[in-house]
Amino acid sequence: MKILGINAYHGDASACIIVNNKIVAAAEEERFTRIKHSAGFPFNSIKFCLENSKTKLSEINYLTINRNPKQKFLNKIIFASKNLFKLKFLSNRLSNLKKINSIKIELETFLDQKFYGKIINVDHHISHVASSVYFSNYKNSNFLSIDGFGDFTSTITGFYDGVNINKFDEVLFPHSLGLFYTAITQFLGFNNYGDEYKVMGLAPYGEPKYVNEISEMLIKKKNGLFNLNLKYFLHHTGNVEMTWMTGKPEIGKIFSNSIIELLGPSRKESDKVKKYHMDIACSAQKIYEEFLFEILNELYKKNQCDYLCISGGCGMNSVANGKIINNTKFKHIYLPSAPGDSGGAIGSAVFTINKKRKVNKIFSDNPYLGPEYNNKEILNELNTKSEEIEKKKIKIIKFNQKKELLKNAAKFISEGKILGFFNGRMEWGPRALGNRSILADPRNPNIREILNSKIKRREEFRPFAPSVLYEHSSSWFEVKDHVPFMSKVYQIKKNKRPIIPAVTHVDGSGRLQTVTRESNSNYYDLISFFYQLTNIPMVLNTSFNENEPIVCNPKEALNCFLRTRMDVLILGDYILCR
Repeated sequence: MKILGINAYHGDASACIIVNNKIVAAAEEERFTRIKHSAGFPFNSIKFCLENSKTKLSEINYLTINRNPKQKFLNKIIFASKNLFKLKFLSNRLSNLKKINSIKIELETFLDQKFYGKIINVDHHISHVASSVYFSNYKNSNFLSIDGFGDFTSTITGFYDGVNINKFDEVLFPHSLGLFYTAITQFLGFNNYGDEYKVMGLAPYGEPKYVNEISEMLIKKKNGLFNLNLKYFLHHTGNVEMTWMTGKPEIGKIFSNSIIELLGPSRKESDKVKKYHMDIACSAQKIYEEFLFEILNELYKKNQCDYLCISGGCGMNSVANGKIINNTKFKHIYLPSAPGDSGGAIGSAVFTINKKRKVNKIFSDNPYLGPEYNNKEILNELNTKSEEIEKKKIKIIKFNQKKELLKNAAKFISEGKILGFFNGRMEWGPRALGNRSILADPRNPNIREILNSKIKRREEFRPFAPSVLYEHSSSWFEVKDHVPFMSKVYQIKKNKRPIIPAVTHVDGSGRLQTVTRESNSNYYDLISFFYQLTNIPMVLNTSFNENEPIVCNPKEALNCFLRTRMDVLILGDYILCR
Protein backbone atom coordinates (compact mmCIF):
# COMPACT_ATOMS: atom_id res chain seq x y z
CA MET A 1 0.00 0.00 0.00
CA LYS A 2 1.24 3.47 -0.91
CA ILE A 3 -0.09 6.58 0.80
CA LEU A 4 0.67 10.20 -0.02
CA GLY A 5 -0.08 12.59 2.87
CA ILE A 6 -0.23 16.35 2.38
CA ASN A 7 -0.82 19.64 4.16
CA ALA A 8 -2.14 22.02 1.50
CA TYR A 9 -3.52 25.56 1.25
CA HIS A 10 -2.22 26.55 4.63
CA GLY A 11 1.09 27.67 6.10
CA ASP A 12 3.90 25.10 6.16
CA ALA A 13 2.60 23.15 3.15
CA SER A 14 4.21 19.71 3.10
CA ALA A 15 4.04 16.13 1.85
CA CYS A 16 5.10 12.65 2.89
CA ILE A 17 4.92 9.20 1.36
CA ILE A 18 4.42 5.87 3.11
CA VAL A 19 5.21 2.63 1.31
CA ASN A 20 4.27 -0.69 2.91
CA ASN A 21 3.78 0.96 6.31
CA LYS A 22 7.18 2.69 6.26
CA ILE A 23 7.62 6.46 6.00
CA VAL A 24 10.02 6.75 3.09
CA ALA A 25 10.22 10.51 2.57
CA ALA A 26 8.81 13.80 3.84
CA ALA A 27 9.58 17.49 3.30
CA GLU A 28 8.17 20.97 3.75
CA GLU A 29 7.48 23.05 0.65
CA GLU A 30 9.50 26.01 1.98
CA ARG A 31 12.75 24.07 1.47
CA PHE A 32 12.13 24.05 -2.28
CA THR A 33 10.43 27.41 -2.84
CA ARG A 34 12.81 29.23 -0.43
CA ILE A 35 9.81 31.09 1.03
CA LYS A 36 9.48 30.74 4.81
CA HIS A 37 6.39 28.75 5.88
CA SER A 38 5.42 28.42 2.22
CA ALA A 39 1.66 28.07 1.77
CA GLY A 40 -0.46 26.80 -1.13
CA PHE A 41 -0.11 23.40 -2.75
CA PRO A 42 3.05 21.35 -1.97
CA PHE A 43 3.93 20.57 -5.60
CA ASN A 44 7.69 20.33 -5.02
CA SER A 45 7.35 18.27 -1.84
CA ILE A 46 5.05 15.81 -3.60
CA LYS A 47 7.42 15.55 -6.55
CA PHE A 48 10.34 14.86 -4.19
CA CYS A 49 8.40 12.18 -2.29
CA LEU A 50 7.35 10.39 -5.48
CA GLU A 51 10.82 10.52 -7.01
CA ASN A 52 12.56 9.47 -3.80
CA SER A 53 10.29 6.44 -3.43
CA LYS A 54 10.34 5.69 -7.18
CA THR A 55 6.56 5.87 -7.21
CA LYS A 56 4.20 7.06 -9.93
CA LEU A 57 1.08 9.02 -9.04
CA SER A 58 -0.99 6.22 -10.57
CA GLU A 59 0.43 3.81 -7.95
CA ILE A 60 -0.82 5.82 -4.97
CA ASN A 61 -3.67 4.05 -3.19
CA TYR A 62 -4.68 6.89 -0.89
CA LEU A 63 -4.04 10.60 -0.82
CA THR A 64 -4.72 11.95 2.66
CA ILE A 65 -5.24 15.59 3.64
CA ASN A 66 -5.05 16.93 7.19
CA ARG A 67 -8.25 18.91 6.81
CA ASN A 68 -11.90 17.94 6.53
CA PRO A 69 -14.16 20.75 5.26
CA LYS A 70 -17.21 18.83 6.46
CA GLN A 71 -16.07 18.96 10.09
CA LYS A 72 -18.08 21.35 12.29
CA PHE A 73 -19.98 22.49 9.20
CA LEU A 74 -23.10 23.35 11.18
CA ASN A 75 -21.03 25.29 13.74
CA LYS A 76 -19.49 27.28 10.90
CA ILE A 77 -22.85 28.17 9.38
CA ILE A 78 -24.36 29.20 12.72
CA PHE A 79 -21.34 31.32 13.63
CA ALA A 80 -21.25 33.01 10.22
CA SER A 81 -24.96 33.83 10.31
CA LYS A 82 -24.85 35.16 13.88
CA ASN A 83 -21.82 37.32 13.28
CA LEU A 84 -22.80 38.55 9.82
CA PHE A 85 -19.42 37.79 8.31
CA LYS A 86 -18.45 39.96 5.40
CA LEU A 87 -19.17 38.48 1.98
CA LYS A 88 -15.50 38.86 1.03
CA PHE A 89 -14.42 36.73 4.01
CA LEU A 90 -16.95 34.01 3.18
CA SER A 91 -15.93 34.14 -0.47
CA ASN A 92 -12.27 33.63 0.46
CA ARG A 93 -13.12 30.66 2.69
CA LEU A 94 -15.30 29.07 -0.01
CA SER A 95 -12.50 29.58 -2.54
CA ASN A 96 -10.11 27.83 -0.13
CA LEU A 97 -12.51 24.90 0.26
CA LYS A 98 -12.95 24.71 -3.51
CA LYS A 99 -9.19 24.36 -3.87
CA ILE A 100 -9.12 21.58 -1.29
CA ASN A 101 -11.78 19.74 -3.26
CA SER A 102 -9.90 20.12 -6.57
CA ILE A 103 -6.65 18.48 -5.44
CA LYS A 104 -6.97 15.57 -7.89
CA ILE A 105 -7.01 18.00 -10.82
CA GLU A 106 -4.08 19.98 -9.38
CA LEU A 107 -1.97 16.85 -9.02
CA GLU A 108 -2.72 15.36 -12.42
CA THR A 109 -2.09 18.68 -14.16
CA PHE A 110 1.23 19.33 -12.41
CA LEU A 111 2.65 15.82 -12.77
CA ASP A 112 0.99 14.99 -16.09
CA GLN A 113 0.01 11.64 -14.60
CA LYS A 114 -3.28 10.02 -13.66
CA PHE A 115 -4.41 9.48 -10.08
CA TYR A 116 -6.66 6.45 -9.54
CA GLY A 117 -6.56 6.29 -5.75
CA LYS A 118 -8.95 7.59 -3.13
CA ILE A 119 -8.73 11.00 -1.46
CA ILE A 120 -9.33 10.92 2.29
CA ASN A 121 -9.89 14.02 4.42
CA VAL A 122 -8.80 13.61 8.03
CA ASP A 123 -9.82 16.06 10.76
CA HIS A 124 -7.08 18.65 11.35
CA HIS A 125 -6.58 17.94 15.05
CA ILE A 126 -6.93 14.18 14.73
CA SER A 127 -4.09 14.42 12.20
CA HIS A 128 -2.04 16.32 14.77
CA VAL A 129 -2.78 13.75 17.46
CA ALA A 130 -1.89 10.86 15.13
CA SER A 131 1.45 12.53 14.35
CA SER A 132 2.35 12.19 18.03
CA VAL A 133 0.65 9.13 19.57
CA TYR A 134 1.63 6.76 16.74
CA PHE A 135 5.31 7.78 17.07
CA SER A 136 5.76 8.06 20.84
CA ASN A 137 6.21 4.34 21.52
CA TYR A 138 3.82 4.77 24.48
CA LYS A 139 1.33 1.91 24.79
CA ASN A 140 -1.26 4.49 25.77
CA SER A 141 -1.21 8.18 26.61
CA ASN A 142 -3.24 11.29 27.18
CA PHE A 143 -2.97 13.81 24.37
CA LEU A 144 -3.30 17.52 23.70
CA SER A 145 -3.52 19.11 20.27
CA ILE A 146 -3.40 22.90 20.47
CA ASP A 147 -2.81 25.55 17.81
CA GLY A 148 -4.32 28.59 16.10
CA PHE A 149 -7.19 26.90 14.28
CA GLY A 150 -7.95 23.96 12.06
CA ASP A 151 -11.39 22.68 11.05
CA PHE A 152 -13.00 25.34 13.27
CA THR A 153 -11.21 23.98 16.35
CA SER A 154 -8.17 25.23 18.29
CA THR A 155 -7.77 22.65 21.04
CA ILE A 156 -8.67 19.02 21.75
CA THR A 157 -7.77 16.82 24.70
CA GLY A 158 -8.23 13.10 25.12
CA PHE A 159 -6.80 9.64 25.65
CA TYR A 160 -5.17 7.21 23.24
CA ASP A 161 -5.81 3.70 24.55
CA GLY A 162 -3.51 1.89 22.15
CA VAL A 163 -6.31 1.40 19.63
CA ASN A 164 -8.62 4.40 19.57
CA ILE A 165 -8.14 8.17 19.78
CA ASN A 166 -10.77 9.16 22.34
CA LYS A 167 -11.59 12.87 22.50
CA PHE A 168 -12.56 14.40 25.87
CA ASP A 169 -12.91 18.17 25.36
CA GLU A 170 -12.47 20.76 22.64
CA VAL A 171 -12.27 24.53 22.15
CA LEU A 172 -13.98 25.90 19.04
CA PHE A 173 -13.51 29.03 16.93
CA PRO A 174 -13.10 31.89 17.75
CA HIS A 175 -11.35 30.92 21.00
CA SER A 176 -7.69 29.95 20.72
CA LEU A 177 -4.59 30.04 22.92
CA GLY A 178 -2.54 30.07 19.72
CA LEU A 179 -4.33 33.20 18.45
CA PHE A 180 -3.82 34.82 21.85
CA TYR A 181 -0.06 34.34 21.44
CA THR A 182 -0.19 35.53 17.83
CA ALA A 183 -1.99 38.72 18.91
CA ILE A 184 0.80 39.48 21.40
CA THR A 185 3.39 38.65 18.74
CA GLN A 186 1.84 41.18 16.36
CA PHE A 187 1.45 43.74 19.14
CA LEU A 188 5.21 43.47 19.74
CA GLY A 189 5.92 44.25 16.08
CA PHE A 190 6.75 40.74 14.86
CA ASN A 191 4.32 40.54 11.95
CA ASN A 192 5.53 37.64 9.82
CA TYR A 193 3.65 34.36 9.93
CA GLY A 194 5.37 32.09 12.45
CA ASP A 195 7.14 34.85 14.43
CA GLU A 196 5.80 33.63 17.79
CA TYR A 197 9.17 32.06 18.62
CA LYS A 198 10.65 35.56 18.78
CA VAL A 199 8.34 36.42 21.69
CA MET A 200 9.41 33.21 23.42
CA GLY A 201 13.09 34.17 22.96
CA LEU A 202 12.46 37.75 24.15
CA ALA A 203 10.49 36.78 27.28
CA PRO A 204 13.44 35.85 29.55
CA TYR A 205 14.81 39.39 29.22
CA GLY A 206 11.69 40.85 30.85
CA GLU A 207 9.71 40.74 34.06
CA PRO A 208 6.05 39.68 34.39
CA LYS A 209 4.86 43.22 35.12
CA TYR A 210 1.78 43.03 32.89
CA VAL A 211 0.31 39.71 34.01
CA ASN A 212 -2.84 41.29 35.44
CA GLU A 213 -3.49 43.32 32.30
CA ILE A 214 -2.83 40.47 29.85
CA SER A 215 -5.00 38.14 31.96
CA GLU A 216 -7.93 40.28 30.80
CA MET A 217 -7.52 38.81 27.32
CA LEU A 218 -8.43 35.27 28.45
CA ILE A 219 -11.31 33.85 30.45
CA LYS A 220 -10.92 30.65 32.49
CA LYS A 221 -13.68 28.04 32.34
CA LYS A 222 -14.56 25.54 35.04
CA ASN A 223 -13.52 22.53 32.93
CA GLY A 224 -9.90 23.75 32.70
CA LEU A 225 -10.44 25.23 29.26
CA PHE A 226 -10.78 28.87 28.26
CA ASN A 227 -12.43 31.52 26.11
CA LEU A 228 -10.89 34.62 24.60
CA ASN A 229 -12.18 37.99 25.72
CA LEU A 230 -13.17 38.91 22.19
CA LYS A 231 -13.10 42.67 22.77
CA TYR A 232 -9.32 42.41 22.34
CA PHE A 233 -9.45 40.51 19.03
CA LEU A 234 -10.56 40.96 15.42
CA HIS A 235 -10.16 37.53 13.79
CA HIS A 236 -13.78 36.60 14.48
CA THR A 237 -15.19 39.69 12.76
CA GLY A 238 -14.40 38.73 9.17
CA ASN A 239 -12.24 41.84 8.78
CA VAL A 240 -8.86 40.09 8.95
CA GLU A 241 -7.18 39.22 5.66
CA MET A 242 -5.59 35.76 5.59
CA THR A 243 -3.59 34.43 2.65
CA TRP A 244 -3.02 30.69 2.36
CA MET A 245 -3.30 29.97 -1.35
CA THR A 246 0.27 30.38 -2.57
CA GLY A 247 3.71 31.62 -1.57
CA LYS A 248 4.15 33.48 1.69
CA PRO A 249 1.30 33.00 4.20
CA GLU A 250 -0.02 36.18 5.74
CA ILE A 251 -2.39 37.07 8.57
CA GLY A 252 -3.66 40.61 8.99
CA LYS A 253 -3.76 42.37 12.35
CA ILE A 254 -5.85 40.27 14.74
CA PHE A 255 -5.72 42.46 17.85
CA SER A 256 -8.19 45.31 18.36
CA ASN A 257 -7.55 48.82 19.65
CA SER A 258 -8.73 47.62 23.05
CA ILE A 259 -5.36 45.95 23.60
CA ILE A 260 -3.67 49.32 23.00
CA GLU A 261 -5.94 50.84 25.62
CA LEU A 262 -4.96 47.95 27.91
CA LEU A 263 -1.20 47.84 27.33
CA GLY A 264 -0.22 51.05 25.59
CA PRO A 265 1.06 51.65 22.05
CA SER A 266 2.04 48.66 19.94
CA ARG A 267 5.59 48.36 18.62
CA LYS A 268 6.32 49.08 14.97
CA GLU A 269 8.59 46.62 13.20
CA SER A 270 11.29 49.27 12.81
CA ASP A 271 11.17 50.35 16.47
CA LYS A 272 13.93 49.35 18.86
CA VAL A 273 12.99 46.57 21.27
CA LYS A 274 12.74 48.15 24.73
CA LYS A 275 12.42 46.80 28.27
CA TYR A 276 8.67 47.49 28.08
CA HIS A 277 8.39 45.06 25.15
CA MET A 278 10.44 42.47 27.02
CA ASP A 279 8.08 42.77 30.00
CA ILE A 280 5.05 42.29 27.73
CA ALA A 281 6.65 39.16 26.21
CA CYS A 282 7.52 37.80 29.65
CA SER A 283 3.99 38.41 30.96
CA ALA A 284 2.35 36.83 27.90
CA GLN A 285 4.56 33.73 28.17
CA LYS A 286 3.68 33.40 31.85
CA ILE A 287 -0.07 33.65 31.10
CA TYR A 288 0.25 31.13 28.26
CA GLU A 289 1.97 28.68 30.59
CA GLU A 290 -0.64 29.20 33.31
CA PHE A 291 -3.48 28.32 30.94
CA LEU A 292 -1.56 25.41 29.39
CA PHE A 293 -0.88 23.83 32.78
CA GLU A 294 -4.54 24.33 33.75
CA ILE A 295 -5.62 22.40 30.65
CA LEU A 296 -3.14 19.61 31.35
CA ASN A 297 -3.97 19.29 35.04
CA GLU A 298 -7.65 18.98 34.20
CA LEU A 299 -6.78 16.36 31.57
CA TYR A 300 -4.83 14.37 34.15
CA LYS A 301 -7.83 14.50 36.53
CA LYS A 302 -10.03 13.02 33.80
CA ASN A 303 -7.59 10.22 33.06
CA GLN A 304 -4.68 9.59 35.42
CA CYS A 305 -2.13 8.44 32.87
CA ASP A 306 1.53 9.43 33.35
CA TYR A 307 2.18 9.70 29.61
CA LEU A 308 1.35 12.74 27.49
CA CYS A 309 1.64 13.44 23.76
CA ILE A 310 1.49 17.05 22.55
CA SER A 311 0.99 18.31 19.00
CA GLY A 312 -0.23 21.38 17.15
CA GLY A 313 1.53 24.68 16.51
CA CYS A 314 1.57 25.58 20.22
CA GLY A 315 3.68 22.47 20.71
CA MET A 316 6.53 24.63 19.40
CA ASN A 317 6.55 26.58 22.67
CA SER A 318 9.62 24.74 23.97
CA VAL A 319 9.90 26.97 27.06
CA ALA A 320 6.47 25.87 28.31
CA ASN A 321 7.10 22.25 27.27
CA GLY A 322 10.16 22.07 29.51
CA LYS A 323 8.09 23.10 32.53
CA ILE A 324 5.24 20.60 32.15
CA ILE A 325 6.68 17.83 34.32
CA ASN A 326 7.31 20.24 37.20
CA ASN A 327 3.86 21.83 36.94
CA THR A 328 1.64 18.79 36.31
CA LYS A 329 1.54 15.15 37.34
CA PHE A 330 2.66 13.89 33.94
CA LYS A 331 6.01 12.08 34.03
CA HIS A 332 6.69 11.44 30.33
CA ILE A 333 6.13 13.96 27.52
CA TYR A 334 6.45 13.26 23.80
CA LEU A 335 6.45 15.81 20.99
CA PRO A 336 7.06 14.88 17.34
CA SER A 337 9.76 16.50 15.22
CA ALA A 338 7.06 18.44 13.33
CA PRO A 339 4.26 19.25 15.80
CA GLY A 340 2.88 22.08 13.63
CA ASP A 341 0.79 22.01 10.48
CA SER A 342 3.47 20.44 8.29
CA GLY A 343 3.37 17.39 10.58
CA GLY A 344 -0.32 17.01 9.81
CA ALA A 345 0.66 15.50 6.46
CA ILE A 346 2.23 12.53 8.20
CA GLY A 347 -0.53 12.50 10.81
CA SER A 348 -3.31 12.14 8.24
CA ALA A 349 -1.41 9.35 6.47
CA VAL A 350 -0.65 7.23 9.54
CA PHE A 351 -4.17 7.73 10.88
CA THR A 352 -5.54 6.35 7.63
CA ILE A 353 -3.23 3.35 7.81
CA ASN A 354 -4.17 2.49 11.39
CA LYS A 355 -7.86 2.99 10.72
CA LYS A 356 -7.61 0.12 8.24
CA ARG A 357 -5.61 -2.19 10.52
CA LYS A 358 -6.79 -4.45 13.33
CA VAL A 359 -3.68 -3.69 15.39
CA ASN A 360 -2.22 -0.19 15.36
CA LYS A 361 1.28 0.24 14.00
CA ILE A 362 3.79 2.39 15.87
CA PHE A 363 6.03 4.30 13.46
CA SER A 364 9.69 5.30 13.77
CA ASP A 365 10.17 8.91 14.79
CA ASN A 366 13.25 9.28 12.58
CA PRO A 367 13.26 12.95 11.43
CA TYR A 368 15.80 12.52 8.61
CA LEU A 369 13.37 12.08 5.73
CA GLY A 370 14.33 14.82 3.28
CA PRO A 371 16.60 14.94 0.21
CA GLU A 372 20.16 13.56 0.26
CA TYR A 373 22.98 14.32 -2.18
CA ASN A 374 25.97 12.20 -3.15
CA ASN A 375 29.58 13.29 -3.62
CA LYS A 376 29.22 13.43 -7.40
CA GLU A 377 26.40 15.98 -7.11
CA ILE A 378 28.40 17.94 -4.54
CA LEU A 379 31.53 17.93 -6.73
CA ASN A 380 29.51 19.22 -9.68
CA GLU A 381 28.37 22.16 -7.57
CA LEU A 382 31.92 22.84 -6.38
CA ASN A 383 33.10 22.86 -9.99
CA THR A 384 30.35 25.32 -10.90
CA LYS A 385 31.63 27.73 -8.25
CA SER A 386 35.33 26.93 -8.74
CA GLU A 387 36.27 30.44 -9.93
CA GLU A 388 34.72 32.15 -6.90
CA ILE A 389 36.18 29.52 -4.53
CA GLU A 390 39.65 30.05 -5.98
CA LYS A 391 39.29 33.85 -5.90
CA LYS A 392 38.41 33.74 -2.19
CA LYS A 393 41.38 31.40 -1.57
CA ILE A 394 39.19 28.67 -0.10
CA LYS A 395 40.92 25.33 0.38
CA ILE A 396 39.06 22.09 -0.48
CA ILE A 397 39.98 18.76 1.12
CA LYS A 398 38.38 15.43 0.17
CA PHE A 399 38.20 12.74 2.87
CA ASN A 400 37.80 9.05 2.12
CA GLN A 401 37.10 8.13 5.75
CA LYS A 402 34.14 9.75 7.49
CA LYS A 403 35.67 9.53 10.96
CA GLU A 404 38.73 11.48 9.87
CA LEU A 405 36.48 14.17 8.41
CA LEU A 406 34.47 14.34 11.65
CA LYS A 407 37.65 14.53 13.76
CA ASN A 408 38.79 17.49 11.67
CA ALA A 409 35.36 19.11 12.01
CA ALA A 410 35.52 18.79 15.79
CA LYS A 411 39.02 20.28 15.79
CA PHE A 412 37.89 23.28 13.74
CA ILE A 413 35.01 23.93 16.15
CA SER A 414 37.32 23.62 19.18
CA GLU A 415 39.55 26.29 17.59
CA GLY A 416 36.67 28.75 17.54
CA LYS A 417 35.69 28.35 13.91
CA ILE A 418 32.06 28.49 12.72
CA LEU A 419 31.26 25.41 10.67
CA GLY A 420 28.44 24.67 8.22
CA PHE A 421 27.53 20.99 8.39
CA PHE A 422 25.71 19.54 5.37
CA ASN A 423 25.32 15.84 6.05
CA GLY A 424 22.98 13.07 4.87
CA ARG A 425 19.22 13.52 4.56
CA MET A 426 17.58 16.84 5.35
CA GLU A 427 15.56 17.05 8.55
CA TRP A 428 11.75 16.83 8.62
CA GLY A 429 10.29 19.57 10.79
CA PRO A 430 11.35 23.12 11.68
CA ARG A 431 14.58 22.26 13.56
CA ALA A 432 18.06 21.65 12.21
CA LEU A 433 19.10 18.47 14.00
CA GLY A 434 22.65 17.92 12.81
CA ASN A 435 22.25 17.36 9.07
CA ARG A 436 21.64 20.95 7.94
CA SER A 437 23.27 22.80 10.84
CA ILE A 438 25.74 25.57 11.61
CA LEU A 439 27.96 24.43 14.48
CA ALA A 440 30.19 26.35 16.88
CA ASP A 441 32.00 26.12 20.22
CA PRO A 442 29.55 26.62 23.14
CA ARG A 443 32.45 27.91 25.30
CA ASN A 444 33.03 30.99 23.16
CA PRO A 445 31.17 34.01 24.62
CA ASN A 446 31.57 35.96 21.36
CA ILE A 447 30.09 33.34 19.04
CA ARG A 448 26.47 34.39 19.66
CA GLU A 449 27.08 37.98 18.53
CA ILE A 450 29.09 36.82 15.50
CA LEU A 451 26.39 34.36 14.44
CA ASN A 452 23.51 36.78 14.90
CA SER A 453 25.09 39.76 13.13
CA LYS A 454 27.46 38.27 10.57
CA ILE A 455 25.78 35.05 9.48
CA LYS A 456 22.19 34.61 10.66
CA ARG A 457 21.29 38.33 10.34
CA ARG A 458 18.62 38.14 13.02
CA GLU A 459 17.64 39.83 16.31
CA GLU A 460 20.41 39.91 18.88
CA PHE A 461 18.19 38.67 21.71
CA ARG A 462 17.58 35.27 20.14
CA PRO A 463 19.47 32.37 21.75
CA PHE A 464 21.28 29.37 20.27
CA ALA A 465 20.73 25.72 21.13
CA PRO A 466 23.13 23.10 22.48
CA SER A 467 23.28 19.60 20.98
CA VAL A 468 24.46 17.35 23.80
CA LEU A 469 25.37 13.67 23.96
CA TYR A 470 22.35 12.03 25.57
CA GLU A 471 24.33 10.14 28.22
CA HIS A 472 25.85 13.42 29.48
CA SER A 473 22.71 15.57 29.36
CA SER A 474 21.70 15.13 33.02
CA SER A 475 25.16 16.25 34.16
CA TRP A 476 24.74 19.61 32.44
CA PHE A 477 20.99 20.27 32.38
CA GLU A 478 18.08 19.94 34.79
CA VAL A 479 16.67 17.63 32.17
CA LYS A 480 13.80 15.23 32.79
CA ASP A 481 13.85 13.14 29.62
CA HIS A 482 15.24 12.54 26.14
CA VAL A 483 14.82 15.62 23.90
CA PRO A 484 15.74 14.51 20.36
CA PHE A 485 13.96 17.32 18.48
CA MET A 486 14.86 20.51 20.44
CA SER A 487 11.27 20.61 21.71
CA LYS A 488 11.94 21.54 25.35
CA VAL A 489 13.89 24.18 27.25
CA TYR A 490 15.55 23.20 30.51
CA GLN A 491 17.73 25.03 32.99
CA ILE A 492 21.46 24.58 32.65
CA LYS A 493 23.06 23.61 35.95
CA LYS A 494 24.41 26.70 37.67
CA ASN A 495 27.99 25.48 37.93
CA LYS A 496 28.03 24.71 34.19
CA ARG A 497 26.66 28.02 32.89
CA PRO A 498 29.98 29.91 32.94
CA ILE A 499 31.57 27.08 30.92
CA ILE A 500 29.09 27.25 28.01
CA PRO A 501 28.02 30.92 27.71
CA ALA A 502 27.26 30.69 23.97
CA VAL A 503 24.28 28.38 24.58
CA THR A 504 23.17 29.74 27.96
CA HIS A 505 20.18 32.07 27.63
CA VAL A 506 19.81 35.13 29.85
CA ASP A 507 17.68 33.16 32.35
CA GLY A 508 20.15 30.26 32.57
CA SER A 509 18.20 27.99 30.23
CA GLY A 510 18.95 26.14 27.02
CA ARG A 511 16.73 24.61 24.30
CA LEU A 512 18.65 21.40 24.09
CA GLN A 513 18.81 18.53 21.66
CA THR A 514 19.92 15.21 23.13
CA VAL A 515 21.80 13.14 20.54
CA THR A 516 22.18 9.36 20.46
CA ARG A 517 24.29 7.23 18.14
CA GLU A 518 21.13 5.44 17.01
CA SER A 519 19.47 8.68 15.91
CA ASN A 520 22.40 10.19 13.99
CA SER A 521 25.74 8.38 14.10
CA ASN A 522 27.75 11.01 12.19
CA TYR A 523 26.54 13.87 14.35
CA TYR A 524 27.02 11.81 17.51
CA ASP A 525 30.61 11.01 16.51
CA LEU A 526 31.38 14.65 15.70
CA ILE A 527 30.19 15.75 19.16
CA SER A 528 32.08 12.84 20.74
CA PHE A 529 35.33 13.95 19.06
CA PHE A 530 34.69 17.50 20.29
CA TYR A 531 34.17 16.07 23.79
CA GLN A 532 37.51 14.24 23.60
CA LEU A 533 39.24 17.50 22.69
CA THR A 534 37.51 19.82 25.16
CA ASN A 535 35.76 17.74 27.83
CA ILE A 536 32.54 19.48 26.70
CA PRO A 537 29.95 16.91 25.49
CA MET A 538 28.04 19.32 23.25
CA VAL A 539 28.26 21.81 20.41
CA LEU A 540 26.26 24.93 19.59
CA ASN A 541 23.74 24.06 16.87
CA THR A 542 21.68 26.49 14.80
CA SER A 543 19.92 26.03 11.48
CA PHE A 544 22.00 26.26 8.31
CA ASN A 545 20.51 29.39 6.75
CA GLU A 546 20.80 33.14 6.53
CA ASN A 547 17.37 34.58 7.35
CA GLU A 548 15.76 32.08 4.94
CA PRO A 549 14.46 28.51 5.11
CA ILE A 550 17.04 25.88 6.09
CA VAL A 551 19.26 24.96 3.14
CA CYS A 552 18.12 21.92 1.22
CA ASN A 553 20.73 21.21 -1.45
CA PRO A 554 24.52 21.65 -1.93
CA LYS A 555 24.06 24.79 -4.04
CA GLU A 556 22.17 26.59 -1.27
CA ALA A 557 24.69 25.45 1.35
CA LEU A 558 27.64 26.60 -0.75
CA ASN A 559 26.03 29.94 -1.57
CA CYS A 560 25.29 30.57 2.10
CA PHE A 561 28.89 29.76 2.99
CA LEU A 562 30.31 32.03 0.29
CA ARG A 563 28.20 35.09 1.12
CA THR A 564 28.63 34.92 4.93
CA ARG A 565 31.58 34.86 7.31
CA MET A 566 31.37 31.14 8.00
CA ASP A 567 34.87 29.69 8.42
CA VAL A 568 34.41 26.07 7.36
CA LEU A 569 31.90 24.15 5.26
CA ILE A 570 31.44 20.40 5.21
CA LEU A 571 29.62 19.12 2.12
CA GLY A 572 29.38 15.35 2.20
CA ASP A 573 32.98 14.13 2.24
CA TYR A 574 34.46 17.54 1.33
CA ILE A 575 35.75 20.20 3.73
CA LEU A 576 36.07 23.79 2.53
CA CYS A 577 38.26 26.10 4.66
CA ARG A 578 38.73 29.84 4.44
